[in-house]
Amino acid sequence: MKREIETKFKNLSKSRKVVLLTGARQVGKSTFVKSIKEKDRTYITLDDLSLRELAQNDPKLFLMNYQGKLIIDEVQYAPNLFSYIKIDVDNSNENGKYWLTGSQRFELMKNISETLAGRISIVEMSTLSFAEKEKFESKLFNPTNIKSNISVTPSQIFDNIFKGGMPEYIIDNIDRNQFFEDYVRTYIERDVRQLTQVGDLLSFRKFMIAVASRNGEILNYNSLSEDADIDVNTVKRWLSILEASDIIYLLKPYSNNKLKRAIKSSKIIFLDTGLCAYLCGWNTKEALENSATSGHFLESFVISELIKNKRNNKETLNYDIFFYRDRDKKEIDLIIELDNIIYPFEIKKTAKPDISMLKNFSILNNAKLNVGNGGLLCFYPDILPMDEKNKSYPISVIF
Repeated sequence: MKREIETKFKNLSKSRKVVLLTGARQVGKSTFVKSIKEKDRTYITLDDLSLRELAQNDPKLFLMNYQGKLIIDEVQYAPNLFSYIKIDVDNSNENGKYWLTGSQRFELMKNISETLAGRISIVEMSTLSFAEKEKFESKLFNPTNIKSNISVTPSQIFDNIFKGGMPEYIIDNIDRNQFFEDYVRTYIERDVRQLTQVGDLLSFRKFMIAVASRNGEILNYNSLSEDADIDVNTVKRWLSILEASDIIYLLKPYSNNKLKRAIKSSKIIFLDTGLCAYLCGWNTKEALENSATSGHFLESFVISELIKNKRNNKETLNYDIFFYRDRDKKEIDLIIELDNIIYPFEIKKTAKPDISMLKNFSILNNAKLNVGNGGLLCFYPDILPMDEKNKSYPISVIF
């Protein structure tokens, strides 16, 4: 399956000496780099224990054995390699000599910041986007120029939410429950164990389920502590692991000194809704779609697709995404900040847009912030003006 990140990755390889591809386990990093590599580029994986030992214990000899352009897969297993890669690229004018991949972003970023800063471009790969699964070319979402790209039904959206985007599961049509059970077990036993001291692996699984049950909700450390039966400091440490592993995204609250009552807590977003649905115990798309949590799943789906859209697209647009909530529990699902202008959006599981759904936008206007055009992302199939600044948009405009 062609990945949308390909053009961006190749362009960076032409201009930088080292390109690192990172992302969650099993999002397709190894398959991707092998599928696009040139004939004269050698692929090495440090999943091979003998190669890993050589790379870590004698990195100079390791690189002497592999001349020319390289792919080093799962490079986080040999952090001693980085300083020798630095020496090599500093003595070379060749761009794109090293393609590196790794799953443990926290350890990778720590080592890279110490050795390869200024010499490397980092590309984040997500699970399959809606566009990749449905086989059409997405466009970079721009809140100043929103256009309808394709037509999709609520059933299609919730089918994608339920399945998620793990490439192996989607492409090979593996039994869903077996795939996600194996995924969770492998993730905990390999990545989590290497990142922290987890004595009871069942406790971490229980913690993951507790986090998944709060998908789309405000982060509450004490509540998670009670449900997972662990102390608050452990909750914070384990959440940082889920975030560093690209399992969750902590959506930051929008704050401004003019918004006196805004909360400071982040919102939990599972980046793969299929994994989240599995952890929450949903066994069919229909049950999930009709559940009380379907709105939160739709919201997290939209946020994760916007993240994938920015990561994958060869074009760039430097904007940040937030949500807003205040101490009166008034909330705005999505705020996009671009060029010091904020664009507010509500995300609703409805095909009947109503101006009352945008009532909380008045908080931003009353604070005299620089507010651009926004609106409602919903299942109404056409773009529909709601007032002089806001419109109802089909959810498909984000793809």
